[in-house]
Amino acid sequence: MAEVAKDLVAGTVGGAAQLIVGHPFDTIKVKLQSQPAPLPGQLPKYSGAMDAVRQTITAEGPRGLFKGMGAPLATVAAFNALLFSARGQMESLLRSQPGAPLSPNQQIVCGAGAGVAVSILACPTELVKCRLQAQSALAESASSAGVVKYGGPMDVAKLVLRSEGGLRGLFKGLVPTLAREVPGNAVVFGVYEALKQSFAGGRDTSGLGRGSLIVAGGLAGASFWLTVYPTDVVKSVIQVDDYHNPRYSGSIDAFKKILASEGVRGLYKGFGPAMARSVPANAACFLVYEVTKSSLG
Repeated sequence: MAEVAKDLVAGTVGGAAQLIVGHPFDTIKVKLQSQPAPLPGQLPKYSGAMDAVRQTITAEGPRGLFKGMGAPLATVAAFNALLFSARGQMESLLRSQPGAPLSPNQQIVCGAGAGVAVSILACPTELVKCRLQAQSALAESASSAGVVKYGGPMDVAKLVLRSEGGLRGLFKGLVPTLAREVPGNAVVFGVYEALKQSFAGGRDTSGLGRGSLIVAGGLAGASFWLTVYPTDVVKSVIQVDDYHNPRYSGSIDAFKKILASEGVRGLYKGFGPAMARSVPANAACFLVYEVTKSSLG
């Protein structure tokens, strides 16, 4: 139980650091992902990441870059506590003896198991976040007459519960969320452990300095998006899709329609901001997690 408590506390603090560092990048990613494909002869609302930043600040001020942070911030404690404690429990099942370090392949299994656990919490949180982040772009699209405007995270949750099928509505996009979190976290923890052991020259990584942890965490975070980014695009468009007049019948339909109308590039909308976010945000998360857990003894 002591190890579980350490994972809970360290995961919470690490997750808060990750969110604060990475949320503005995530906002731009979602705006680019969710903007509708332009009509023939029209230009897209955002020409790229920097244009999205400029338009967001002009229209909403710097606070617009942090829109939607309330929902993940409110649940970051539970999300990261669950992620790291689930991983810790998986580690204990795979260890040959208490305290024995695991191989990168074993950490891949641990990450996959943790991904299943966090998907249940991530799905409704991501839905609320994406609705808030994308609403300004959707409101100005040609096909968004009468689009709902949300006042905040609780307003999103209330409206979804009331008019989009109750609790089931909050879990819209669960399949692509699982398809993102399971392989994504498997890769993250596998790469993180492989890099740490490479830097340490063996399985004992307890003596690594903060610089090595920052590099390992940042590159591990980048590997997440390199592995699952198209799945995240599908998740985002499913979660912001109109409930009463949907453009997509499901994840496969969304994938096919994006590919047909925008090509492979459509599956990588917002990839630049996602990668720009992943390195510093995950470096901060893993560093703060390791430092916090070490300080707890």
